[in-house]
Amino acid sequence: MTRIHRLPPELANQIAAGEVVERPASVVKELVENALDAGATRISVVVEFGGKKLISVEDDGMGMSAEDAHLAVERHATSKIRAAGDLAAIMTLGFRGEALPSIASVSKFRLRTRERGALSGTEIRIDAGVTVSDREVGAPEGTLIEVSDLFYNLPARRKFLKADTAEAAQVSRLVTQMALGYPEVGFTLKSKDRVLIEAPPAGSSEERFYQIYGDRPDLVPVHKQAAGMSVTGFAAALAEQGPVRGPQHVFVNRRLVKDRTIAHAIQQAYSVATIKERSPEVHLFLEVPPDRIDVNVHPTKAEVRFLDQGLVHEVLRRALVDSLGQGSAPELVFRPGMPAPGHPGSTALPWSFEAPPSSGIDLGAFGIRAQVEGALAHAVDHGIPTQWPTGQPGQPDPRMGLVAGHSTVSTLIKPMAPLGQFRNTFIIAVDDDGVAIIDQHVAHERILFEQIAERLTTGRVEVQALLTPVVLELTSDEHQTLLSHVKELTRVGFEFEDFGGNSLRISAVPALLDWNKCEAVLRAVAIDLDGLSPGAGVDVALRQMAATMACHAAVKANDLLTREKMQYLLDELRRTSHSSVCPHGRPVVLRLTRREIERNFERT
Repeated sequence: MTRIHRLPPELANQIAAGEVVERPASVVKELVENALDAGATRISVVVEFGGKKLISVEDDGMGMSAEDAHLAVERHATSKIRAAGDLAAIMTLGFRGEALPSIASVSKFRLRTRERGALSGTEIRIDAGVTVSDREVGAPEGTLIEVSDLFYNLPARRKFLKADTAEAAQVSRLVTQMALGYPEVGFTLKSKDRVLIEAPPAGSSEERFYQIYGDRPDLVPVHKQAAGMSVTGFAAALAEQGPVRGPQHVFVNRRLVKDRTIAHAIQQAYSVATIKERSPEVHLFLEVPPDRIDVNVHPTKAEVRFLDQGLVHEVLRRALVDSLGQGSAPELVFRPGMPAPGHPGSTALPWSFEAPPSSGIDLGAFGIRAQVEGALAHAVDHGIPTQWPTGQPGQPDPRMGLVAGHSTVSTLIKPMAPLGQFRNTFIIAVDDDGVAIIDQHVAHERILFEQIAERLTTGRVEVQALLTPVVLELTSDEHQTLLSHVKELTRVGFEFEDFGGNSLRISAVPALLDWNKCEAVLRAVAIDLDGLSPGAGVDVALRQMAATMACHAAVKANDLLTREKMQYLLDELRRTSHSSVCPHGRPVVLRLTRREIERNFERT
């Protein structure tokens, strides 16, 4: 008796399905790609219960004859390639001939199609890989595929699917990505009776981008052609706090891919603006000669291999660097219409100093120290003490962090007196050890983060009820992500409910947050939650929300502060653990010791 035997076709198809079909979004991807390859100008997707109960994809493409329809549900049958040489320059999205039979083997499957110009169509029904119906029917030109009860015959696979809202969010994200890649095609996504995406055919990528994301002044356009390649799209501008995390959509020859070479090029382009590795929002479209790329390296065609990886990396990195250089934020200066320091209408200290934006003064290490020395002399002239009571013994961390072996911070960091602001962004303060330059936004962000985190451990953050509820219009994936984290958002102080479509009705916000900032905060929270790893727990999600809320609620650069506000930040910072960095990893304080100042002034 032989120990090796051929697998039954049904079992072979189920094994193949394990590579191609991971979740409902995988099914949608394969079916939408087939529709695009068929020349569709409109594609309609309908899901129920996140795609677990039903997935329907209908297109107005070229359709199939009866003979082609029967071949399409057989393994390794495709119209995309005919010989091995075709693999060297693939221009279509699907070409393996595995998708339909694999999907049909793990669901209740219906294919209805009619070829253009034909008088009738064909309908084939398959249950778990077995054909149960095959007949001629009336049908519109194009193809409709319905996938019902996904994994109903594989309960071990079905139980690993996520909640309906989470699966719907994945489908919404996938359709959004495909719509970005094919602006000339109209896309519709419905979940039961709710329309999640309605994107009619657009005349350009810019128009399609506006349909989905609206006006985005925080993104800069990317355009570059070099070495036979082109890079276009949009990328996050270099903002005050550096590039933050956001969705990354990268298309190579209109195929959505994830590639380490591309990811590293993006990270390298932004590394000049951040001290911590980030994942900034980008929407990039690369066009590469088809014979310089291999797309046949992954069962789901999600990865590619470049013939000249180094060249692709450099072209993409250079494209981003050039675009970011044009779109970077200007130097922070005095805001028009704001009373100058010392003006009767100003709340800042009368001696808050501001360097003229075109003074030409070198504000390098020595220039800053010279400014600080002048501030020290001014403090003495105004009777401000520069010596303070010494705290308990122990050497403080020069970055104001914890010292090993100690449990508190306030006993290690000495009280500081504010001298004023530099460019309304940095607080200049002194104690008996020297001078400290504190980033006011980062310091306040650290303080608020720990206050929120502490309240989360003892109960719930204080809530401010809105007299008039606010209705927010979100993208479909933002909407689904927030709905799937209702409990966590309630704990941090948000109260909202579904308001139809992609809208949420906000009835309460955290008390520390201005109500008019709730839209920006919720959008940022949705991006952060979407970027969490699948195994992240509730505590990780809560801390991420706390960090985002703290960032938006904190004072900003270019905000004038009274002396009382500056003193409050300094006092609270003394009571804050890990006060050397903000929750996102940015430094809070730059220390200039008395000895260092004396050395620069040659006072040895």
